Amino acid sequence: MENLKTNYLGLELKSPVIVSSSGLTKKIKNLIDAEANGAGAIVLKSIFEEQITFESNQAIDQSVDYPEAADYIKNYSKHNSINEYLQLIKDAKNAVSIPVIASINCTSDIEWSDYATKIETAGADAIELNMNVFPFNPDQSATQIEEKYYKIVDEVKKHTQLPIACKLSKNFTNLPYFIKQLSFRGIKTFVLFNRFFEPLINIDNEEITTSSVLSHENDLKNSLRWVAIIKGMMPDIEISASTGIHSANGAIQQLLAGADTIQLCSVLYKKGVKEIKPITDGIISWMDKKDYKSINDFKGKLSYENIKDPQLYERFQFIKHFANIE
Repeated sequence: MENLKTNYLGLELKSPVIVSSSGLTKKIKNLIDAEANGAGAIVLKSIFEEQITFESNQAIDQSVDYPEAADYIKNYSKHNSINEYLQLIKDAKNAVSIPVIASINCTSDIEWSDYATKIETAGADAIELNMNVFPFNPDQSATQIEEKYYKIVDEVKKHTQLPIACKLSKNFTNLPYFIKQLSFRGIKTFVLFNRFFEPLINIDNEEITTSSVLSHENDLKNSLRWVAIIKGMMPDIEISASTGIHSANGAIQQLLAGADTIQLCSVLYKKGVKEIKPITDGIISWMDKKDYKSINDFKGKLSYENIKDPQLYERFQFIKHFANIE
């Protein structure tokens, strides 16, 4: 594993393979197994702003006969949720020696600055800030939405010295510009991309249902292009590639594109945490075959900046592809 060492968020990792935030990472046994099978770091299950707000409001609704107790109940529910999360951080740090990254899933800058301070005190090695401001308001401009992200980042950074990674969606008019603006605010690490609930319609029952929450290997391309472009344009930016990495092949592709680390989730749900080992073994085997001694020997070799025809990453229109075939 010596040749898999890499740096991420100022931390030395024994491997670029990170276990992504999910229900798997709220169980201590899974964290122990992940470390034993070669994970370089773990991102704990997110603490969700929307969930805390929902649970607080639900608790208040159940106490309509005592309106004077509403504030107490609301605060108690919130503090109980954050205290449970802080205990998870402490338990994780006691259970494994690899870095433990806390995850905050938020849509506003309210209260998260205070939570960030508590997360640091609990012993987390870093914070992954999973920000989701859904663009559904026809009266809200792209600039106004981006300003919300800036506010969240500014508030959290005021209250913690922990390194911060921002986990983003690809739903930005100009993603490189947006990342550049966040870098001016001190964020140098990004996770590309997060996954969302995706609705489908059951035409037999005529009702809303959901598609699979798990990714497929074909989803790799959703982030591969942008990993290569961002890393090529801004080599000082750290990137953790997420979504669609189900094998050593996918992991190697992302590293060649410029990812500093890769995050696994769906494949671990499908095959178990032990699947980390064949993926890391596969990376080592490929490196031996290519005579690479370290991750840095090939990381970013095929990024936007380093290939002869960077327009390959810019190509959006199918017609250009088919024209070349003809």
